[in-house]
Amino acid sequence: MNARLLDGKLLAQQVRAEVAADVADLARRGVVPGLVVVLAGDDPASAIYVKNKEKAAAEVGIAGRIIRFGADVSVDTLATCIDALNADPAVHGILIQLPLPPGIAPDAVRALLERVDPRKDVDGFHPDNLGRLAAGTPRLVACTPSGCMRLLHSGEVPIAGRHAVVIGRSTIVGRPMALLLLAADATVTICHSRTPDLADHVRRADIVVAAVGRARLVRGDWIKPGAAVIDVGMNRDAGGKLCGDVHFDEVSPIAGAITPVPGGVGPMTIACLLENVCRAARLENT
Repeated sequence: MNARLLDGKLLAQQVRAEVAADVADLARRGVVPGLVVVLAGDDPASAIYVKNKEKAAAEVGIAGRIIRFGADVSVDTLATCIDALNADPAVHGILIQLPLPPGIAPDAVRALLERVDPRKDVDGFHPDNLGRLAAGTPRLVACTPSGCMRLLHSGEVPIAGRHAVVIGRSTIVGRPMALLLLAADATVTICHSRTPDLADHVRRADIVVAAVGRARLVRGDWIKPGAAVIDVGMNRDAGGKLCGDVHFDEVSPIAGAITPVPGGVGPMTIACLLENVCRAARLENT
């Protein structure tokens, strides 16, 4: 018997409807939530992601716009842009589309992300927001982990007292995901590229979150029967087919619940971004 599908497309529609109602409520108070995406370079995937975010924002009534820079943009120019957006009361959410051009060093990328006003950091990447999450007082939480939690809750997957394994330790997904699961009373193990016997850790998990960016890494014989599997990965296999970090065909007959790729976590990431923009607008107007 195949696992129950955790349908991110359907849930994202519900979340977007909630956001649209929230935007309408804010509009009645004279507040139009504003989102600005800063896009630098000519990465084709980034261009698609940004277009999707702009379209999603417009559909729920958020005032969205894109500021574009060439691949040769300087760090100083980007810093000046961020400062101006921080000071603009009509802008409630600032999103710096990653990756930035390769000419911008990793330390400079980090400094630019940290330059964003934490109250406008709708990606949830700022150390202030990550620290608040770790302290148990979340404000703006990273969108992909938020979406994963919404999928688990909507699928009525038990979390409290369960053992969750998160594969990946990035500050974008892995670490905030672990903190959210911990806050929901799961016992959490974080695994990564240097974890020995990765499969053995996963086999003991009631909940598996795969977020490493390696196509079909998680195999069927890694999964505990009945476990919930959240696949954050978005990869292309050797044949160019879109696939996740989980070998769906092997895992779905064993798992109790699973997210598909595409149509699982991806739609929820954008939906939770829209939620964050509304939350940020309320922070500025309360």
